[in-house]
Amino acid sequence: MSGIDTEHGNIPMKALTIGSAMIDTIAIIESSRIERMTMLNADTSFLLLAEGRKTEAVEVSTHTGGGAINVAVAMARLGIDVATIAKLGRDQRAETILAALMQEGVSTRWIGRDDRAATGAAVMISSHDRNAAIFTFRGANTLLEDSDLKSDAFAVDLIHVSSLSNQSADRVPRILAEAKRAGAFLSTNPGIRQLSSRGMALQDALSQIDLLVINKVEASALVPAIAGRIGEGGPPLTGDGEEPPTALARQGLTGGGYQLGLRSFFTALRDSGARYVLVTDGASGSFLADRERIRYCPSAKTSVAGTAGAGDAYSATLATFLAEGRTPEDAMRYIDTQRGLLGRADLEAALTASAGELAVRHWPI
Repeated sequence: MSGIDTEHGNIPMKALTIGSAMIDTIAIIESSRIERMTMLNADTSFLLLAEGRKTEAVEVSTHTGGGAINVAVAMARLGIDVATIAKLGRDQRAETILAALMQEGVSTRWIGRDDRAATGAAVMISSHDRNAAIFTFRGANTLLEDSDLKSDAFAVDLIHVSSLSNQSADRVPRILAEAKRAGAFLSTNPGIRQLSSRGMALQDALSQIDLLVINKVEASALVPAIAGRIGEGGPPLTGDGEEPPTALARQGLTGGGYQLGLRSFFTALRDSGARYVLVTDGASGSFLADRERIRYCPSAKTSVAGTAGAGDAYSATLATFLAEGRTPEDAMRYIDTQRGLLGRADLEAALTASAGELAVRHWPI
């Protein structure tokens, strides 16, 4: 795959994103105005809303969102010629999404409309550490059909498939076949519902996927099937005489009553045909495995405005850089700032400046 050089006039890479399109309403609440309860023996916290009472917000704002939209916008700001396949209703939310995409330079040619359901929407409550609680209405996002997947849309260099659910998730085999026919670099970021209901199908298709992006919770959903096949356990992820860099590297993944070391997890997916697998762990950083080694990159220190959409932004940059032929080390050191998604020139400058802070460690797989 050849790289992009927008500064010197080379033709930009073409990309296609497939997945959800939403309108997000975000309410930011001061920590002092909403109670939070954290479980002692689990990585779970709850925001407690008082029934029948108004709670003052710092701000309530509305934005376009959804995996396909977030990744498409991020790629467009990197100079990619990008289009989106998504399903919208026939309502004002749909018009808002279409207008935002056109403003960002994202092609809406392949976006479908459906009379059976309204455009998807989400309401986010953000407080304390800004890890928002999200109420989701999937709406038309669940209604993707084979007729929405025009073969011409897949004549691109890079395809990214975000989370799909219900009827739309049944389109994955067709998407994989079209991507393979086009010879595109294929990345996917399936959600927890998709992994829980169709995890085995995903593992069977790993040889067709160039990059699988999942977070720690999503990775845990794959643990029972993998442990049932290869056995559970496994040593901590570390080298000679060094400490594991994070709790995840030390403890591994737990799901369905099974525990699996991170090295064993990556090895199993490699043996199933995976080319690259990324597991993100929030503020603790991320792990990227290929068929030879596992790499760890810490997170950049920053003031967190919100975590929603961070995985989409990371997926967009990681997939773009790997598809361009950049090294995995460069691809992992994605930088985001308070300015939001960066253009290519600003991103390249930030990557250079962060080289010392975001040193990548690696181990043989």
